[in-house]
Amino acid sequence: MLKSPTEVPKLTEAEYGSDVVAAVLRALDLPYAALVPGASYRGLHDSIVNYLGNKQPEMLLFLHEEHAVATAHGWSKVTGKPMLAILHSNVGLMHASMAIFNAWCDRAPMLILGANGPVDAAKRRPWIDWIHTSQDMGALVRPYTKWDDQPGSPRAAVESILRAYQIASSAPTGPTYVVLDTELQEEALTGAIEIPNVEKFVAPEGPSPSRSEVERVLKALKGAKAPVLIAGRGSRSVEAWDQRVALAEAVGARVITQYKIGAMFPTEHPLHAGQAGSTEATQALRDADVIVSFDALDIAGILKQAARGEALKALVVSCSPDRYVHKGWSMDYQALPALDIDIAASPNELLSELVNALGSPKPKPQNGKAKSIPVASGPSYEQDSDIGIDGFAALVGAAMKKEDEICFTRLALGVDERHFTFRHPLDYLGGDGGGGVGGGLGIAVGAALALRGTSRLPVCVTGDGDFLMGVTALWTAVAQGIPLLVIVANNRSYFNDEVHQERMARVRKRPVERKWIGQRIDDPPPDLAGLARAQGAIGIGPIAKPADLPAAIAQGIAHVRAGKVCIIDVIVRPEYSSGVVAGLTGEMAAPNRGVGERGA
Repeated sequence: MLKSPTEVPKLTEAEYGSDVVAAVLRALDLPYAALVPGASYRGLHDSIVNYLGNKQPEMLLFLHEEHAVATAHGWSKVTGKPMLAILHSNVGLMHASMAIFNAWCDRAPMLILGANGPVDAAKRRPWIDWIHTSQDMGALVRPYTKWDDQPGSPRAAVESILRAYQIASSAPTGPTYVVLDTELQEEALTGAIEIPNVEKFVAPEGPSPSRSEVERVLKALKGAKAPVLIAGRGSRSVEAWDQRVALAEAVGARVITQYKIGAMFPTEHPLHAGQAGSTEATQALRDADVIVSFDALDIAGILKQAARGEALKALVVSCSPDRYVHKGWSMDYQALPALDIDIAASPNELLSELVNALGSPKPKPQNGKAKSIPVASGPSYEQDSDIGIDGFAALVGAAMKKEDEICFTRLALGVDERHFTFRHPLDYLGGDGGGGVGGGLGIAVGAALALRGTSRLPVCVTGDGDFLMGVTALWTAVAQGIPLLVIVANNRSYFNDEVHQERMARVRKRPVERKWIGQRIDDPPPDLAGLARAQGAIGIGPIAKPADLPAAIAQGIAHVRAGKVCIIDVIVRPEYSSGVVAGLTGEMAAPNRGVGERGA
């Protein structure tokens, strides 16, 4: 791992505009800056290195801007706080745009700095400065960022960055983008510019529900015979986790979780009704007389799927502030739900208010009453001749249950999550937000960075398509000493699209046997373990026999516990879990997954 050659200098009076920007970044206590270098921000680069001594923030060098932003996304999934990413001019922003969209859809807080110019055409170098200067840089990502700005002076940049950080951190959280003109960065200062006390610019608490709204929800839950809670977006703190459990137990409510959101309720708890879209969750919604959604992703879609063309009998409550970031360009806001009680407030605030009104109960000890998850146990799959997707999930899940603390940064599309047990809010971080293939490894690196130095083992279970698009993110993990285990479900296909093509062929009465054309990643098959080794990581595989997988996983865990980055390439049959296929047959999409997702 490369070491910075200089000690952290004592902060002196800023000499250049970029020094002022760097001082603000340090005042905001931003530990890292994920970046790919570029001449458009050479001034800021120099200030971070020579004015700050490459500390707070410390540069994390990436080989692609998309991975730099994805890493900031992964960091926020664990910490709940914004991380800094820096992008080179318009070309770097265009590279990063998909990862920004993922973060936007996932409501991930993030501060992105870009660079432009020189805006003054008289100061542009021939050709290169002209093509890397844009009239309105923020327009490229304005539909999927919360706010953007291009300040005109170092003094204005101070306020702009403080505002961007505050907006990114305010509920609903999301990415913000500030563009720094080259001239602003390289301008020599003629006088001191004061950096204000950043504590006076912290994000406010999320909007709270009114007393009458809390009373209405509480009355409905107390009077309900079959209440259901949907645990959507919410805090990953242990306190919030315990409050969700305590509320469910106090009112006897079944709890539905969401694959895309991550772990929000213990999967083994007797009140857990499974993931939205599952048979058990659907039946719970059909039987419910009161449904309370805590910022569920696509509450209208969940209710529609459960209703099956009939009207649900339940009184429906939704608590979400998400409408405050809805825009017209992207349809990520989903369908408009019909609600009986609509609360435009933070779900964390409603949760706390309800628990407090019930006397602040604590979760009850389960005393061995863990819920039995209805899937086959892992060892039975070891006798198979090859590895099916259920066998893959069961064997991985069984191996990870031997570890005390796991953080699944991702689970591959097509894997039945019932093979995995979640007992802590960091056990599983959910999806990538926007369904953009290639974000999984960058997000995993960011999550692993946030977990570095803890006892929790970061594990990314992903597909070969996602791995191949994101593989160079692993170089940064190796270079920075960020331990990470990646297990690839390698079916050598963009298999989700094979399912779509099969559907089209059947509907149009055309040959199903041709569904693989333009989908298979084979002949020759990419050497995934070799690609991992090319980044400096440890590559294991390909593993093609079920009996060999447990030992390979144990070996990978040992490498990561020793501080290494390890990738295990597992050859699996091109198929989906039976539980996932049930949702694909009628809707062309797996339960609670997007129709347009590509994946392997």
